[in-house]
Amino acid sequence: MCGIFGIASNKASVPPELLERATRSLAHRGPDDSGTILIRENAPQPLEVGFAHRRLAILDLSPLGHQPMQDPETGNWIVFNGEIYNYRTLRELLCRQGAQFRTNCDTEVLLKAYAVWGESCLERFRGMFSFAIWDAGAHRLFMARDPMGIKPFYFATRGEYFLFASEIRTLLETGLLDRKLDPAGLINYLQFGSVYDPNTMVQGISALQPGSFLTWTADTLRHQVYWDFPQADQIPKGSRMWLEAEVQQDLHLSVGMQTVSDVSLGVFLSGGIDSSSLVTVLRHGGSSVSTFAIVFREADYSEAAYSRLVADRLKTDHHEILLSQKEALQNIPEFLGAMDQPTIDGLNTYVISRAARAAGIKVALNGIGGDELFAGYSTFHSVPKMERFVSSWKHLPQGLRRPCADFFECISPAKDQNRKLAELARENGRLLHPYFLSRSVFTHRQRDRLLLSKHEESRASAPLLAALNHVTGADPINRVSFLESRCYMLNTLLRDADVMSMAHGLEVRVPLIDHRLAESVFALPGTWKISASTPKPVLLKALNHELPPEIVHRRKRGFTLPFEHWLRDELRSEVQGGLDRLCRGPLASILDINAVRQVWSDFCARRTSWSRPWSLYVLQRWCELQSITP
Repeated sequence: MCGIFGIASNKASVPPELLERATRSLAHRGPDDSGTILIRENAPQPLEVGFAHRRLAILDLSPLGHQPMQDPETGNWIVFNGEIYNYRTLRELLCRQGAQFRTNCDTEVLLKAYAVWGESCLERFRGMFSFAIWDAGAHRLFMARDPMGIKPFYFATRGEYFLFASEIRTLLETGLLDRKLDPAGLINYLQFGSVYDPNTMVQGISALQPGSFLTWTADTLRHQVYWDFPQADQIPKGSRMWLEAEVQQDLHLSVGMQTVSDVSLGVFLSGGIDSSSLVTVLRHGGSSVSTFAIVFREADYSEAAYSRLVADRLKTDHHEILLSQKEALQNIPEFLGAMDQPTIDGLNTYVISRAARAAGIKVALNGIGGDELFAGYSTFHSVPKMERFVSSWKHLPQGLRRPCADFFECISPAKDQNRKLAELARENGRLLHPYFLSRSVFTHRQRDRLLLSKHEESRASAPLLAALNHVTGADPINRVSFLESRCYMLNTLLRDADVMSMAHGLEVRVPLIDHRLAESVFALPGTWKISASTPKPVLLKALNHELPPEIVHRRKRGFTLPFEHWLRDELRSEVQGGLDRLCRGPLASILDINAVRQVWSDFCARRTSWSRPWSLYVLQRWCELQSITP
């Protein structure tokens, strides 16, 4: 796990000090080692390529794992962030084909795999990764991101230069890019509390999407998709027993592969089904396990009883991190400073990652993906109902829909749920799919009030439309599963997990979203994944129903912090002060200050939830910290 940066040009020289500056900006991602290389070529035409790397040593802790790394046989160079979990199997295969190795790390396996198999090497990897290879023979850059989008990769073209990095902040530190807010990214953020790939919050910077690769030569940049979730007509057929056995096999294989490490390993344990599943599989494999849980004094939010139950039953070395209002307030400046892009989530991951690293842990497993793949969210029940409502509602004449929706909103209590119901009934063509409404922070009407200008809405909607086009023909449950995986999970959960863990030099692995496991789960009909009596029946069956019934049948709760309480108490003055500065600062040129004040007023009057004012506060603070202007 590391941080990477690169820059290339065939028309200008690369300043060496720029590589050093990029390396320093990535120091938190790789505290164990650093390196840079400047490659100069004169034929077939002059060009320069610079690589910078920060290393968090997980496999082969020796200096032989230093990056940038060169393959002496081909002259190729690589910078790599992530883990290839099946690297030992690939290494054996490559050795049989004549490859010679000098290290025991997966970086060299990746480099040799590209030399032997070229672009198709991506089809063989199981892991999380983003990397760039300078192909000395072809005089090109080859860059790729893992199928599920676990590791980030950002790129930009500015003037004579092509640049890429693990973080947007590193690209900005070069001084080559303007610190300008991207309007499409802003619309995404107001809608969902995060920006949707390939959009970012900064103009001119794009995210490489999951399962994709880029090639750069002196005059072209090519993008290609090498993997995506299977579509309905690509799903293999088979008996229920065989298909569910495939899921079980892939689940245990994924967890087993992701315990490969030369350093200590832990698990983030909430006491829910997903994280408890990881501990169960690990204990079956005979592994000793350290578990970590955040607990609160607010009884409505604390899951301490459940995480303790799992830890006691499975005999883990359990650690509890008590997070109070006062400590949360103290953490806010560092948490905001760790953000690469604004997000309404992530404080929990920041705090638990710091505690795990302080306990000597360098690798932690996280249960992200269990809800998305195995139908654990309430959206798997609510969104299909919303789809049926929209289908029926369309029979009502267009001229009556808006008045009916406006009347409903007028007579209903001013709450977020009622506003969303009215938006659903209004169905004015801007609502692409009910799923996006279910995940929205601000509705279209609310965003219209906040934004002084409505341009760039089509670019903001492009990732949403692309996701919908992919699931045309999927059954309702698998459609929601794909949208949760490619929208909320990708752009909020995975991005926050990466940034907030790497702020402390901690590697977070997510075994429940191995892409082969995802293929197996998507091969199942959606109806198999929903049960009136049991949550996540497919996952529980893959575990042979070994989880305690207290965990299986507990009330579903997302891993959320008590912001609803905190913003009315010790965080109140901090958030209110941030919103006041927003109304007086540069953001007032693009956001209606009266609408911003109304958001805070509605929260204070309990007409809206904490996420609305918090999202605007985070936006303001992020722009301040990164010197971003409209």
